[in-house]
Amino acid sequence: EKLPNDRNEMKKTATAAKDQTYALYNLTQDQLSHTLMTVGEYTKDQIRKIAEDIGLQVAHKADSQEICFIPDNDYAGFIEREAENVPGPGNFVTSDGTVIGRHEGITHYTIGQRKGLNLAMGHPVFVTALRPETNEVVIGDSQDVFTSTVRCNRLNWMAVDGLHGRETRVKAKIRYNHGGAMCTIREIENGEVECRFDEPVRAAAPGQAVVFYENGYVVGGGTIL
Repeated sequence: EKLPNDRNEMKKTATAAKDQTYALYNLTQDQLSHTLMTVGEYTKDQIRKIAEDIGLQVAHKADSQEICFIPDNDYAGFIEREAENVPGPGNFVTSDGTVIGRHEGITHYTIGQRKGLNLAMGHPVFVTALRPETNEVVIGDSQDVFTSTVRCNRLNWMAVDGLHGRETRVKAKIRYNHGGAMCTIREIENGEVECRFDEPVRAAAPGQAVVFYENGYVVGGGTIL
């Protein structure tokens, strides 16, 4: 849509579970000006009915839930086959650097992960950080996975052309399947933006996107630090 401020904008779709705005937040104004998104007002079932009525063979094709080019969902295996210099096994450590075990390689783990760690700690533990510079996976308790402040860079603005020094209230998503949480965003040093959440959010992972919304529109987003 074109907003009153003449900015090209994306609006969330009719079906929240199929909304792709999180993945598309980085589209530029020029790219949006040459793009038509024609099915956002339809549910997936409605689209399937339209496809069936006009005889498209994909009308009843199963939904794609994972990365299409990794059909076995073995992401770590794909990286090991396709990338160079992939780190191998290393140490599980606590936040103070104490070694508590060995891991299979940092590509096998993600922030907030609990299953598959194979650590006998006597209580549930979680991945709280990845340290690629030392090939360490940091382990902590459940509360260590939560944070109230997230910083991001590599910003792309959509509904507005920037914050221009002002603080703004938005709903922010820190991953694709996150429902979103209210926060205040403000500019800090080095072109970064700080997000202060009303309630702590779980597993904000560096490298993933944080995307800002207001009234169903994408305000902008960036890469979590």
